[in-house]
Amino acid sequence: MLKVPLLKPKPDFDYFINVLSGKKKQDRVVFIELLIDEEPQQFIIENYFGDKYIPPTTPRIFGISKDESEKISNNFEKDKEARGRYLKQTINFLYRMGYDCWPELEFFWNFESLNTISIESDDTAILSKGKRSWGNEGIGMITSWEDFEKFPWDKAERMLTEYGDTLEFAYKKLMPEGMKIVAQGCMWEKVLVWILGYTGLFFKAYDEPDLVEAIFNRVGQLVYDQYVIACEIEGVGAIWHGDDLGFKTGTLISPELLRKWVFPWFKKYGELAHKHNKPFWFHTCGSKDLIIKDLIEDIKIDGLHSFEDVSSPVVDYKKRYGNKIAVLGGIDMDKLATFSEENLRKHVRNILDVCMQGGRYALGAGNSISNFVPVNNYLAMLDEGLRWGS
Repeated sequence: MLKVPLLKPKPDFDYFINVLSGKKKQDRVVFIELLIDEEPQQFIIENYFGDKYIPPTTPRIFGISKDESEKISNNFEKDKEARGRYLKQTINFLYRMGYDCWPELEFFWNFESLNTISIESDDTAILSKGKRSWGNEGIGMITSWEDFEKFPWDKAERMLTEYGDTLEFAYKKLMPEGMKIVAQGCMWEKVLVWILGYTGLFFKAYDEPDLVEAIFNRVGQLVYDQYVIACEIEGVGAIWHGDDLGFKTGTLISPELLRKWVFPWFKKYGELAHKHNKPFWFHTCGSKDLIIKDLIEDIKIDGLHSFEDVSSPVVDYKKRYGNKIAVLGGIDMDKLATFSEENLRKHVRNILDVCMQGGRYALGAGNSISNFVPVNNYLAMLDEGLRWGS
């Protein structure tokens, strides 16, 4: 019989954060996810909790129509009540599933609502969205200095005010005792995927480097301002920055350009978090070998997330860096999505046998709980974590 969802959860963020920092001996498995898609949440809420699912007020997709973008970004005040109900549901879901924190993505999604150039196709996942939106690999919303000046930066700045109000409301009104908020943000990937676009960034990096630098600095400052707001809220326990910098064998642009335009902002985010006595975690997909020294020694991350067996197996990183940083997640997405429950449980136990040595480990997916991950496999992963060592 599954141990999840929990009947009587006992979240303990202090224990969670202390074992990941190495300040306390880890004697049980803790859990973390960067993101859990709405569709698995809906299935569990309706079929395991027996509750009615409440959809989010901001679409959880990469890119929406221009009309919908205007509707969302101009109507924050009007949908406060609906967003409150949605947030209550989300936090309760995490509570019932055994998590000690809410990794929030409020500014991420709201800023994403300004994206009007994504590509749409049918979603063939197990729990289909109907339509799935993809990042544009071509030219983004900004192609010139004129576009830069016309970009709705003012709307993004207004979203920050709403962001702070949302976090305060969630902590004071919705968070169960023992849970805290983990503030999440994204900078590089916004520029890459839709502000400049892949092709736009790669060409502009050489044709108009001043424009690229200006865009990174504008977005970098927005995210910094987001973290300033988050760090000043009592209920925020950590900062978790997410930017996919690489692919299976390297980084998407040279480490030298990352060090010029991107890493200085990451270092500022880490310094800000540490100034407020909060750990700074980092998520990136792809190979990390060329930049791992930057992340640990210069940016001074406290935890690393996103692992895939083909390029960065979690057990290897735990053995190499587990005495310096926390290792987060790591159950390979391919295995999580395709293994039988029996084989997945065996795989999770093998990961735990290695990664729990010395502590500083949180169990979770290598990337996220996507809607193509079978719900039974997601539950089995959590169940194995609860049973490990007993």
